[in-house]
Amino acid sequence: MLEPALLPTPLVDCTDEVFARAGVELRLKRDDLLHPSVPGNKWRKLAPNLAAAVEQGHTRLLTFGGAYSTHLRAVAAAAGALGLESVGLVRGEELADRPRNWSLRAAERSGMRLEFLTRAAYREATGRVPGEYGPQALQRRWGPCLVLPEGGSNALAAVGAAAVPAELADLDGRDVVCCPVGTGGTLAGIAAGLPPGARALGVAVLRGGEGYLEAEVARLHRAGFGREFDNWRIDHAHHGGGYGKVPPELAAFAGEFERRHGIPVERRYVAKLLAALADLAGAGAFPRGTRLTAVVTGLPDPE
Repeated sequence: MLEPALLPTPLVDCTDEVFARAGVELRLKRDDLLHPSVPGNKWRKLAPNLAAAVEQGHTRLLTFGGAYSTHLRAVAAAAGALGLESVGLVRGEELADRPRNWSLRAAERSGMRLEFLTRAAYREATGRVPGEYGPQALQRRWGPCLVLPEGGSNALAAVGAAAVPAELADLDGRDVVCCPVGTGGTLAGIAAGLPPGARALGVAVLRGGEGYLEAEVARLHRAGFGREFDNWRIDHAHHGGGYGKVPPELAAFAGEFERRHGIPVERRYVAKLLAALADLAGAGAFPRGTRLTAVVTGLPDPE
């Protein structure tokens, strides 16, 4: 049985000197506290997909991720709790014979079967490039299953993420709701759920995503809501060197933020978001009187 989610998640004021000097208010939407085993934006995106899987009679979920994928762990935990089988296709065949890291161990403990692919096969399996390991091959290999995209971002996921601004009842024209961006589903949902005047800002955590991520968000808007929105943008200048990379200055920023505010900061996504907001506020990128709501999308790694 899947434990109930904590909804709505807490919204806490965060008094910080950098933002105060810029005349900007900062709030934290604590989605990291949403669920004990399916935290943060993973719950938001997975819940409607899991409901669809059960309604359609699926008994197996199949999805994709890297060696430390939070998405893989979340799918494994949710599927196991619901009595569904789960398969995780992992990027990097070299990992197959190595000792499992803490993240992959957690997925396997929840019952997920892992298969390790070459990077070329992984790109084919995820549909990024055509090839022999495409969607039809997945069905032949694993039988009937609901295939969830990498990161869990599809139309249903975007609709699930639209609940974030719905929990922020007082949004108006001074508000910018902010989140890290890996695959675009959370940003797409937030932007679609905003009232008139409020805006969304995403901070890309991967390098070289200009254009691609914008196209993904627009695609999710069309698929999930039947229209596009013009109330959002993505910052590409604070990726910290690329996906999964945490340079020393970013780690130092996260540690100092934790010390000042007593809130744990996940490094690969949330730290980049908060560092970007601090940098942009300090540079005067937000008009005085702006209220930023940063969505804390996940928990720090245990190791």
